[in-house]
Amino acid sequence: MRDLPPSARAPLLVLGFIALLAGVTGGLVRLGFNAPAPGPGIAWHGALMASGFFGTLIALERAVAIARPWAYLAPAASGVGAMVLLAGSVQAGFVLLAAGAALLAAATGSIWLRQRALHTGVLALGALGLVAANLMLVAGRPPEAAVPAWIAFFALTIGGERLELSRLSPVPRLARAAFGVLSVALLLAALPFAPRVLGALLVLMAAWLARYDIATRTVRGAGLTRYIALCLLAGYAWLAIGGALLVSSSAAGSGRELWDAGLHAILVGFVFSMVFGHAPVILPAVLRVALPYRAVLYLPLVLLHLSLAARVAGDVAASAPLRAAGGAGNALAIALFIVTAAGLSLSSLRKEKS
Repeated sequence: MRDLPPSARAPLLVLGFIALLAGVTGGLVRLGFNAPAPGPGIAWHGALMASGFFGTLIALERAVAIARPWAYLAPAASGVGAMVLLAGSVQAGFVLLAAGAALLAAATGSIWLRQRALHTGVLALGALGLVAANLMLVAGRPPEAAVPAWIAFFALTIGGERLELSRLSPVPRLARAAFGVLSVALLLAALPFAPRVLGALLVLMAAWLARYDIATRTVRGAGLTRYIALCLLAGYAWLAIGGALLVSSSAAGSGRELWDAGLHAILVGFVFSMVFGHAPVILPAVLRVALPYRAVLYLPLVLLHLSLAARVAGDVAASAPLRAAGGAGNALAIALFIVTAAGLSLSSLRKEKS
């Protein structure tokens, strides 16, 4: 069978963005704002963001990469699962999210079978992290129990994708082997959840990426090349900060504020910085729509990092108003990026038709 055309992929992406909207507005309510969020968006903020939005987005990207119609069942299950969750059918939603993760793991495993390389193996480990997280939800565990596995999913998925590009700047064999060991250890630390170990491994992964990623060289370029590199390097800095905060939160005993700071340093600073940086490449691949580079793309990027710094500072200082202001800035940065990207893409389409 032929691969799905871009017009058939778009509805899957829409499901993911509905999950994102519900998750972001739910997060604002959790910070104390009077936002128009559905009840499940507040209660299941993490599941909607990690599995509903990113699970759908990454599974869709993976399905496009292997060009097999069955692989699109993964983003479909994740997207529909998020909608079912929002409709109030919690257990059914979790089962669909777990099915989507399992199908993503199958798609990623098929890539590894065709190309048995370190980076495809790391991507497969990342998909298993998402499976583990969603199965915890199916089993009735609280969302907090799934967070470490979600973190592993993001770190290994992004790490594997960046490792693939290391072919453009060869990495020593010993360093590649170290990355493989680090990846396995990170997934294992996330499953029983050893917070100090997980945090330390995330710091090591950030250091590895900062040392060997080609972004350390392309940042000296210009235009889109420099923009992507700055997104990546800023993300690695937040990954290291987040890992260090997880270690500190464990050492501090209760450490709820430090845990929140570390969690959002990783899931906002690291993950969304990667989204901002990779969108000009992913959007054309998935929807065949160009996202041309313009300097205006720096506005949401700068806002994201400044507001996250305020949020983390609010957590560290136990200042609820500063934490809330930073969280609102994060939401605004994400919305501004979506509006900016949509405007640039529509402008590009108009130019093509004229």
